Amino acid sequence: MDYFDDRSLLREVVGHRLTGLSGPRALLVMAAHPVAFAGFFAHTGALDDPYARLRRTATVLDAVAFDSKERADKLTARVRAMHRRVRGELREPAGPFPAGTPYRADDPALLLWILAALAESAMLVYPKYVRSLSRDELDALWRDYRVVGRRFGLRERDMPRDIDAFEAYMADMYASGELFVTPQARELGKEVVLAPPVALHWKPLKELVNQITVGLLPADIRRQYGLSWDPVRAVALHGGAEYVKRLVVPALPRRVARVT
Repeated sequence: MDYFDDRSLLREVVGHRLTGLSGPRALLVMAAHPVAFAGFFAHTGALDDPYARLRRTATVLDAVAFDSKERADKLTARVRAMHRRVRGELREPAGPFPAGTPYRADDPALLLWILAALAESAMLVYPKYVRSLSRDELDALWRDYRVVGRRFGLRERDMPRDIDAFEAYMADMYASGELFVTPQARELGKEVVLAPPVALHWKPLKELVNQITVGLLPADIRRQYGLSWDPVRAVALHGGAEYVKRLVVPALPRRVARVT
């Protein structure tokens, strides 16, 4: 038995190669929360290779989406065990969080932020570069992500119940003042934007990857990372989306690689 079947939106979305373009954006959104940054990046050594963390997350997400429940449960149990061992305190004040603020990687609030960054980024990139999703489809996709969240240790009540509640949660987080890009996170942002690990055959689209990463960030988060943006780039982002939809996607094989 699997958690999902071929009719699920999660399989369609995370199974498409182009959804991988949402990864850099997801990393920067995750790292914009200073407590999550400390717990999931600085504490675990992910700063040395942030994309290694993303690949590990993608491997486990793939297991939940495509593999048997047995394999998915085995991998997610390892992740939960690792999260239980991550404990610490902020060494320096960060935005609204004073030095000494405790963190733990199995904190439901932080786990939800990591899941939400992945989900929101996929919800932005897939409709823009592959195909539009209806409101009902977005709701179904978020409900699929809730299943993923359960495997990572979140309870039903820890997660927004539907797409409306999810979007309200994201809006509240962006407006809350909790998100604060630390100098260390800003350095991570430069590495993510300047050196995305694009496969050789995608090298010509490297600039598009950067446009996606920077252009789809909330304006305040983009500003905090010190990343520039202007109307010309916004037009290029839209034009790039049309290029990918019309020329790149039709050239891809029907069965494409999963998120890497």
